[in-house]
Amino acid sequence: MRKAELRKTMLQRRRALPAEEVAARSQGIADLFFKHFPLKPGQTVHVFLPIVKNNEVNTWPIIERLRLEQPQVRVVVPVTDAAQNVLTHHHLTEESVLVENAWGIPEPQEAQIVHANEVDLVLIPLLAFDKAGHRVGYGKGFYDRFLADCRPDVVKIGLSLEPPVEEIADPNDFDIPLDYAITPQGVWPNNSQ
Repeated sequence: MRKAELRKTMLQRRRALPAEEVAARSQGIADLFFKHFPLKPGQTVHVFLPIVKNNEVNTWPIIERLRLEQPQVRVVVPVTDAAQNVLTHHHLTEESVLVENAWGIPEPQEAQIVHANEVDLVLIPLLAFDKAGHRVGYGKGFYDRFLADCRPDVVKIGLSLEPPVEEIADPNDFDIPLDYAITPQGVWPNNSQ
């Protein structure tokens, strides 16, 4: 299936999910993340904050558990710079003041900037992904530009409420594939590597 068609289909499917179902699936994803991806003190994890109106994976269970159990792991979240068409990255603390941007994404205000090359692991929002690690987001390319600035050894993990599709028919040359994806059903490796 092509990206545009997948984007439309998956957005409709996700928006139809009841809030309780999104919460349950998100908790399952969080549990699998901690089971399969142990973190070390001093590591930096980049986590997206969910767009609630779009029924995105709720990443707050991951953030709260990191704060409680692994306070020495730094949590970084994106801020959208629409004028430059890029993401900037900011340290999220318990004191951070969050304000929703025009797309409904909560963003920290006046938080410490963290450079992309400091990130060890990135959690990426997905509308869809395939078994080769290709992914479909909202189509603006923000994560492709961000991932291109990361170190080559950064671990790229997509979070999806749905299992993978068989194949995304039209990946772009600049698309950066996932290393893993976590769904409520399990962890999917990128078997094309």
